[in-house]
Amino acid sequence: MKISIVGLGKLGSPMAACFAAKGHQVIGVDLNQEFVDKINQCKAPVFEPRLQEMLDQTEGRLSATTDLKQAVEQTEITFLIVPTPSLPDGSFSMEYVMSAAQPIAEVLKEKDEFHVVVLTSTVMPGATCAELIPQLEKLSGKKCPQDFGVCYSPEFIALGNVVTDYLNPDFVLVGENDTRAGDKLQTVYDTVCENSPRVARMGFANAELTKIALNTFVTTKISYANMLAEICERLPDGNVDDVTSALGLDKRIGKKYLKGSVGYGGPCFPRDNRAIINLTEQLGVNGPLPVATDTINNHQVPRLKQIVQSCLPPGGCVGILGTAYKPHTNFVEKAQGLELAQALIEDGISVVVYDPEALENTEKVLQDGASYAESVSDCAKQSDVLVISSPCAEFQQIAPTDIARNTGRATLIDCWRILDAAQFDAICNYIGIGTSAVQAITVSSHFSMKKAA
Repeated sequence: MKISIVGLGKLGSPMAACFAAKGHQVIGVDLNQEFVDKINQCKAPVFEPRLQEMLDQTEGRLSATTDLKQAVEQTEITFLIVPTPSLPDGSFSMEYVMSAAQPIAEVLKEKDEFHVVVLTSTVMPGATCAELIPQLEKLSGKKCPQDFGVCYSPEFIALGNVVTDYLNPDFVLVGENDTRAGDKLQTVYDTVCENSPRVARMGFANAELTKIALNTFVTTKISYANMLAEICERLPDGNVDDVTSALGLDKRIGKKYLKGSVGYGGPCFPRDNRAIINLTEQLGVNGPLPVATDTINNHQVPRLKQIVQSCLPPGGCVGILGTAYKPHTNFVEKAQGLELAQALIEDGISVVVYDPEALENTEKVLQDGASYAESVSDCAKQSDVLVISSPCAEFQQIAPTDIARNTGRATLIDCWRILDAAQFDAICNYIGIGTSAVQAITVSSHFSMKKAA
């Protein structure tokens, strides 16, 4: 099939590469000339594992341009994967979607073939039907679904795992008002997905709600686990891993996202949670759950900061391992490690950071406020308190010799409990977040959990 994909950023580039690698003729569109040039050179324009691997399999079926109209003219289905920034009230802006819709509509006006427009960006429930379709109809002079088709089909992917998620989704979501458009879109997914996923087809508003509902269900699970972690810190011999491991055995609950560590971050979870809060308010629905989820999440960095400060000697330095919001990505938006660094720097505390993939983006945010280590051991040697804020593979391989200091006994705060405490007790004060070790160390440092609460 001939496919155009509008937006070649962190999600659009992997989508274009996957579709082309699976045999489709794909034209990518972006206003960023550098992205276009990179795609035309068969080089990854953004950092994402496996992206270059898929580009290498496109075999001339993928090209890119800045000319949106030309791309739509030459294809039969167009995917819109443009930004929908959060507005101050938590809802999503349709500015870029509507801007892209104008040249698409101009092509639809002259095109005889049935063309399908697929919106994949996250939008508020009602946006496709109330905003996108009327814009396309008004500017093209044609009617949906008689003359052209529209689908809403967001992707459920995670940065750092985008390619694998595209090729092996848990399910495919198709919002539609016309089976002809939905069938055409499903045909694309049938040829791209490697795992024969189930396809959920429904009306636009239900699909739009499903997208943000899924993400906010996950955020609720994360915050619930983090609440349990804080409870375990105040119980004798408390250990959140014992609790959540048992909970995860129940098939009604499952173990995914039930860790109990730091809060959620990144470009999707925080804003989707705020969006569903906005939706409940606009519809007059009693919706305390997302509010509570947001409140608990916003509490995690201040809570971790208090623990760090309780262990820090006067004039000491804090090392933070992990400033990306998750492993295998260089995105630092709402990253807990980065926000911890910012909070400590604001209090005049010396901070040194290390991340295997996100140091460049970290430095853009922290600038001269922090020092930047070249390795785990480099970061550890400068730190009186060392915080593991990300469970990335490199940190899981840390050995006691990597963090040994020539003078003094440092404190190691393992937010994800990825290391064996017994191996590190001889050289440092090991604290696993979500365990009674937190209360023990903070009490011994004259820090009252009750007073802090």
